[in-house]
Amino acid sequence: MKRQAIACRLLPALLTIVILSACNKTNEFKNKNKPGSYPADVINKWITLQVRLMRNATGIPNQAFSRPYAYAGIAALESLAPTLPASSQWTKKWSSLTGLPPANHSVHYYYPANVNAALASINKAFFTNASNTDKAAIDSLEHALNNSFLTNSDNATLTASAQYGKAVATAVFNWSETDGYKNAGAAYTAPSGLGLWVPTAPAFANPTSPYWGNNRPIITGSTTNSKPAAPMAYSADPKSSFYEMAKQVYDVSQNLTDEQKAIALHWRDVPGVTSPGHWLNILEQVLHQTDASVEKAALAYALTGAVINDALISCWKTKYEYNLMRPITYIRNIMGHTTWTSYLTTPAHPEFASAHAVLSSAAADAFQRLFGNIGLFTDHTYDYLGFAPRSYSSLTAIGEEAAQSRLYAGIHYQPSIDAGIIQGRKVASNIFSVESSSK
Repeated sequence: MKRQAIACRLLPALLTIVILSACNKTNEFKNKNKPGSYPADVINKWITLQVRLMRNATGIPNQAFSRPYAYAGIAALESLAPTLPASSQWTKKWSSLTGLPPANHSVHYYYPANVNAALASINKAFFTNASNTDKAAIDSLEHALNNSFLTNSDNATLTASAQYGKAVATAVFNWSETDGYKNAGAAYTAPSGLGLWVPTAPAFANPTSPYWGNNRPIITGSTTNSKPAAPMAYSADPKSSFYEMAKQVYDVSQNLTDEQKAIALHWRDVPGVTSPGHWLNILEQVLHQTDASVEKAALAYALTGAVINDALISCWKTKYEYNLMRPITYIRNIMGHTTWTSYLTTPAHPEFASAHAVLSSAAADAFQRLFGNIGLFTDHTYDYLGFAPRSYSSLTAIGEEAAQSRLYAGIHYQPSIDAGIIQGRKVASNIFSVESSSK
């Protein structure tokens, strides 16, 4: 009887110990199973592949590669939503995004698997015309990562995680299809008149994506008050400021240094990984350098992509409102250098403002806000072409060099570059002001 009495008294204590032990193990799992506890490896690998897909894609305008960058980043971030408060904050800011799947809170998702499935799915959706080799690479990476997850998770969890990630990607891709890009190349008649844009040598191609500026921004309010003031008034007078502006482009072209040529080629981007792809590749390098978690990587992927996407919408709206003549037209027709050509081929869209300046200043500003001072950074994007890597003292300096490269390339006036830098930074400021106001 004494033994039974002792057992009865001990039983509640034993049950308490068992319950507390189980709770501690559950809490330990939950603490370890947070996006911030995983490295960014899964995102780094997908960025590397997405840059390859951009480089190999054909028939897509350069600025349009902002879309897979941005929407893939959002899919990655939203796939982490079940335990990521920062994601729910931004979910409310994506313009008109609906249809995201509810999380099953009874499932302890393995978050790298969520991201893996989301990025595999959305890249398949965006790059439907990829080569069979590149499509096989998407499947191969997805399967290889899933197999690697088995050392830390089980099949049931990985299946649930993949289902959630794919459902997120489907919702984000469906949303992307309604942003207006399909109408960006509609029939367009360029206005005619003194100082206005006309097709340029050597292809004399029709203007690219004249209605891109009508696309829906990813974040409402991102382009507010971002349009620069009108460019200086056109004049053919050799004593005018306009003439001097064009003469600067010509004079620089006649005395290009090896360093200036290297800068122009490093930011040529087409042929290459594209301009959005160049910044995506920089993101991957920064994530490595800062040893980012998958949570930080997903947030940076989404926000830098959104900044670039919306900055280019603002830029294209500006280009086709002002329709300013390119330097090559002025230098040939007004200055009389009839055989002059720019160091790099002039793109088929109006002059003002410089797209490289807008997107690169916006991207650099976003990078600086997200990562702060990371010290010396060396960009290896074009090592594969045999170019020397380029080093920078800050993230801001990368954007400034990218912008200035267009003067060395002979395709933009300096004031178009200067205005573009301000325009891009304004878009970035608008987006991060949205973040601050929601806290």
